[in-house]
Amino acid sequence: MSEIRVVLSGVSFSWADGTPVFDRLSTTFPAGRTGLVAPNGAGKSTLLKLVAGELAPAAGRVSVDGVLGYLPQDLPLTGDRTVAEVLGADAILRAIAAIEAGDADEAHFTTIGTDWDVEDRTRAQLDRLGLDDVGLDRRLGTLSGGQIVSLGLAAQLLREPDVLLLDEPTNNLDRHARDQLHAVLEGWSGCLVVVSHDRELLDRMDRIAELESGAIRFHGGNFTEYEAAVQAEREVAEKNIRNAEQDVKREKREMQQARERAARRASNATRTASDAGLPKIFAGTMKRNAQESAAKADGTHASRVGAAKAKLDQAERALREDRKISLDLPKTAVPTGRVLFLGKHLRVRDLFSGEGVDLAIRGPERIALTGPNGSGKSTLLRLVHGELEPDSGALRRVDGRIAYLSQRLDLLDPGRTVAENLAGAAPEMPPAERMNLLARFLFRGDRAHLPVDVLSGGERLRATLACVLFAEPAPQLLLLDEPTNNLDLVSTGQLESALNAYRGAFVVVSHDERFLAELGIDRRLRLDTGTLREDSGADADPVG
Repeated sequence: MSEIRVVLSGVSFSWADGTPVFDRLSTTFPAGRTGLVAPNGAGKSTLLKLVAGELAPAAGRVSVDGVLGYLPQDLPLTGDRTVAEVLGADAILRAIAAIEAGDADEAHFTTIGTDWDVEDRTRAQLDRLGLDDVGLDRRLGTLSGGQIVSLGLAAQLLREPDVLLLDEPTNNLDRHARDQLHAVLEGWSGCLVVVSHDRELLDRMDRIAELESGAIRFHGGNFTEYEAAVQAEREVAEKNIRNAEQDVKREKREMQQARERAARRASNATRTASDAGLPKIFAGTMKRNAQESAAKADGTHASRVGAAKAKLDQAERALREDRKISLDLPKTAVPTGRVLFLGKHLRVRDLFSGEGVDLAIRGPERIALTGPNGSGKSTLLRLVHGELEPDSGALRRVDGRIAYLSQRLDLLDPGRTVAENLAGAAPEMPPAERMNLLARFLFRGDRAHLPVDVLSGGERLRATLACVLFAEPAPQLLLLDEPTNNLDLVSTGQLESALNAYRGAFVVVSHDERFLAELGIDRRLRLDTGTLREDSGADADPVG
């Protein structure tokens, strides 16, 4: 079988409003594991849908060699279906049950075919993905978001695909489920194309495909190696820009010096003719010759200046746009050891076991809160924030401001512009200072006056951070619930730089270990089976 499993030839695609996504894109995806990366909105998910046949190109051709499996980002799974139905095993299981009950109808044997071991195979695939406690008769409505993602992957793997497309497969997965996914993909021998912002997953790829401006470039190696290559390219591009700028300055300087020399020669020629008493016709000829020589030299220098500028333009185009956020947040500083939140024996419904949860947060510590899906992490953040009150227990919150960024990023008024939202959060800040601040959050010019409801996920995050971090008063405690979900890699880096400038305390819920490593976490807490513990091993003591 050919090593090339997916071929796109001259593929063009536009949205219904005429917005182009791809224009005569040609590329191939070979066997092996490929991570597809690009900013949000560049067309990653659209590309997978074109390969999967969910979208049809306006021009060109897509071909797939072998059986295709596709796990979209938004799974079309309804709550009434059973696990067996999703896995495509329900009809066969019913036929086997009927035969075992004594019904020898030929239709049952036809339904089963050679799949007498379907229950063992489906059970093995579920166990392989960490769904060992999920029965085949269970309804989807009783499963968590992470379990549904794992179930969708199990359904695709049961098809034994030659080509597997995964769109953000680690969204909503807890640590255990991510480890199970990594183990499955580690031994993958077919063609795998993964769209992801999860750097830990991308570091397990054989190559990285970068989608930019409707074209794809391949980089051998994993994501860490890709980042190093991109940084090296940037350094070369910056050096080329500096050299090109010097060339432009030199050519301009030489052109000016040539003009000055030509002007002196013309003046000398006129004076010499006058002093020598030559006829005016000879003087005019000498002056005209000097002017023509000057014009010719000027044209030569102008051509050199133009060539130098062209090289500068080319060098600037080769430089990747720096999209980092650079901040200083002194107003968010919190004295070391100051108690920002203290909770004792907190209970909410049946989430927290025994005598409840104890939690103390002191400034300016950085806390990572981890645990399985459904363990109550978001509920605990809501308790700390004050959005939710405990059924029992006692708590005390800091007098200063506590800010909470939920997964929905719904703090801003969607009908108001970014600038208007910031004005509402920081009314005492001078308008010019607000615009300068928004520019540092990459909202420059007209971008600052866009309504929030038209922003991308990354833009909405940046706008929310600007309004939260520079609010009056500044927050002393920041709570973040899965902040990197659905963010591209650029936006994740921007979030990291903003949080690293923050001087208060924060608690972040995240399963993204690379993200947590970039934040310099001081303390890790794990919430599991109703108990909150310091995450320092199986024998760790509960948090007191």
